[in-house]
Formats: sequence, structure tokens, C-alpha cells
Amino acid sequence: MHSIEPYYNWLKYYNVAEDPNSPYDGKEYNFDSYSENIYGYYIDPHWDFMGSETLYIKILYTDYDRGFIIIEFIGEWNDALNNDIMFLKRNIIDHFNGYGINKYLLIGENILNFHGSDDSYYEEWFEDVEDGWITGMNFPAFIQDEMKVYNIDSYINFGGQLDIVNWRTLKPVILFEQVDRIIGRRIGI
Repeated sequence: MHSIEPYYNWLKYYNVAEDPNSPYDGKEYNFDSYSENIYGYYIDPHWDFMGSETLYIKILYTDYDRGFIIIEFIGEWNDALNNDIMFLKRNIIDHFNGYGINKYLLIGENILNFHGSDDSYYEEWFEDVEDGWITGMNFPAFIQDEMKVYNIDSYINFGGQLDIVNWRTLKPVILFEQVDRIIGRRIGI
């Protein structure tokens, strides 16, 4: 797992450690020492701790004017034992909601497993975004299936055209505009 890096080619557009509105503002990354781990497997130092021992994130891009954020994930999303959605909602989502972010693009291709619980935090998050949306991009099919069992797909849009395989070849604003058009067609905007 230590070789799985978050996408870093957008650092020329946005760096979470240099964003004064970010909870990671001023964070210094130590690339000489691998200290964070998931189940004893060290992960790349670029990944950020958000409160969960099994799920880490990387905020790849935030645009406060357009009100969107792109977040990449790694690890096991475990709501049953670790209440990962609570950590994500309270430590990250609530923070950025306060800055007007209401469109969330979640990249889940490095999520290894999902264990669900109830959907109350997802429902709260969905209500918080009002005129915005939450979308999951490139989540493995078995993760999407498991999330559907817990009704998470009522709050997070998954699958179909949202599985954009070549997202790394796009600039972040272009990716957002493409996803925004897809979501607009889905919800009839």
C-alpha cells in the first residue's frame, strides 16, 4: 500500500497545505518517514489523516468560487466499527461547508472495502449541500453494491458516466464541469 500515491499533478493548481481555509494549512509532509498506516500497512506520506484509522484522504482541489472540492480516498471505509463517515462529515465536510462548498467529488478507486451502518450522516450531509451534490467517481463495483445495501446511493451519485477512467488527464475545473453536466442531466437541472 505504501506505493499507492494520491494524485499529485494538480499541485500546480492547488495545494491543501497552502490553503489558509483548509484544515491541513501549514502541514509539512515528511517523505523520509512513513508513519501512517492502515492495518499495519504503511501508506504514502501524501495521504492525510482525517480522524479514521482505516480511511485516509487527499484533498486534490478546492474551488471556493464555484463551490466544489475533489477528494481522493484510500483504505477501508468502515462505518460499522470506526464510524468513518462521522469523521469525514465532522472533520472535513462540515469545515468546507462553512466556506460555501456544496459540490463534492469523491474519488474512490483506492477504497479497498466498505462496511456500512446507518445512513444518518449521509442524510445530514445531503441536506447540508442543498443546491449542490455529492458524487462518487470510480468506486469499485463491489463497493458501490455494498453502499446500495445501506441506501448510501440515495445521497451519493455513483456509476455510469461518473466512472471517468481518464480523470487524471483533465484539469480539475474541466473534470468538475464534466461531472456537473452529468449530475445536471441525472437530476434534471
